[in-house]
Amino acid sequence: MLTVSVKWQKEVFPNVEIDTSQPPYVFKCQLYDLTGVPPERQKIMVKGGLLKDDSEWSTLGVKKGQKLMMMGTADEIVKAPEKGPVFMEDLPEDEQVVAPGHSAGLRNLGNTCYMNSTVQCLHSVPELKSALVKYSQSGRSNDVDQSSHMLAVATSDLFNDLDKSVKPVAPTQFWQLLRKKYPQFGQLQNGSFMQQDAEECWTQLLFTLSQSLRTSNASENADTVKALFGIDIVSRTHCQESGEESSEAESVYSLKCHISQEVNHLHEGLKHGLKSELEKASPALGRSAIYLKESRINGLPRYLTIQFVRFFWKRESNQKAKILRKVDYPLELDIYDLCSEDLRKKLEAPRKKLRDEEGKKLGLKTSEKSSSSKDNDVKMTDAEGSTSNGSGESSSIATSQDGVTSDPDKDTHLTGVYDLVAVLTHKGRSADSGHYVAWVKQESGKWIEYDDDNPIPQREEDITKLSGGGDWHMAYICMYKARSISI
Repeated sequence: MLTVSVKWQKEVFPNVEIDTSQPPYVFKCQLYDLTGVPPERQKIMVKGGLLKDDSEWSTLGVKKGQKLMMMGTADEIVKAPEKGPVFMEDLPEDEQVVAPGHSAGLRNLGNTCYMNSTVQCLHSVPELKSALVKYSQSGRSNDVDQSSHMLAVATSDLFNDLDKSVKPVAPTQFWQLLRKKYPQFGQLQNGSFMQQDAEECWTQLLFTLSQSLRTSNASENADTVKALFGIDIVSRTHCQESGEESSEAESVYSLKCHISQEVNHLHEGLKHGLKSELEKASPALGRSAIYLKESRINGLPRYLTIQFVRFFWKRESNQKAKILRKVDYPLELDIYDLCSEDLRKKLEAPRKKLRDEEGKKLGLKTSEKSSSSKDNDVKMTDAEGSTSNGSGESSSIATSQDGVTSDPDKDTHLTGVYDLVAVLTHKGRSADSGHYVAWVKQESGKWIEYDDDNPIPQREEDITKLSGGGDWHMAYICMYKARSISI
């Protein structure tokens, strides 16, 4: 790690760190955060000319303490909100009751921001809250171990406290039971509890709730968590050298957005995440061979969770290092082209109905023509696009295999279009340090930043600016809610 100073216009930025294990593009993203000059406009003078995005630091001769010159025109700098937080307890008592319009914050019990931000995001799912209330009232099933049962009940109680309180809630019991169930969250360093990875907390908590909320009642969904968050994946593994081919199906609770030099947008990262190469023993060749694994979504969740794979294990420092690269993500996400052919066919009728209804809202005439083109079916904003009317077979989208119904009394279908409802961000250089914050959309449509015990109103247009490229908060987990349609 090198430390240099950077002169830009009349300003000098001292002690700017260069991680020489990362490409210069990452350094440019740091300077973007400091100056507001986008990486593509930056001209940084180094030995041999201008600094290129993919140059090797070892060939540039940059030395510790060196002053680098940068030229470039700044864009609007993404800053933290200028208006400071307004604490609930500072408001008059009569205003505290009517003012919130959102749930309470959570007190930090000592490096527990990873847990607080996870809880706030999952608390925003009303179907999960309802399932937990029913579970608490019905009692423990014989199939659920005591520690999982207690954690599920504590989650329900904590959600209830957040809804009823206007003052910050101390999640003491929940935290104790989380540590009892998963001892890694109770690790100590110098007598204090260590910071943990929010994604690990999210995954472990959902797994526990999945075990607890399962029911044998045939009239209800057997696995509530899978119905809400489960993504059915079908994969084809092919070895070009031997011609061997196999397929498999699995269910996961999140998609991965892999980040590389080629990834600038969430959709690109998701495509990368659905393709991978692996080396394994080939029975046909009698030795190891390279296999290409390609996956597709075959069943949609009600809530789509996406993890930005920003952390990797760094041997030199023996910790998780962070990829700072900016990756944009949208308020509206369409994953139609990531779906299997079978699922695309089932989505055609609901998507056409959704386009027609959105077209009517815009005062546009819907097309009666039928078309077999699938390209027109990808963008939901194209209200005048036309697709095949489909058939009644698409009703299977509303089953527990491909998603869940929005309303059990209506024939409601998912469309493959999702709206952003929560973002969990991380600020810092390592997953096991720094600070986690939740940004959650309320039923009113307003966004609240939950910085532990401080709920802070935010503008929707600022939510997508949490895309990285510097040391400020950047998206680590995004949660999208399915847009459904009645047919």
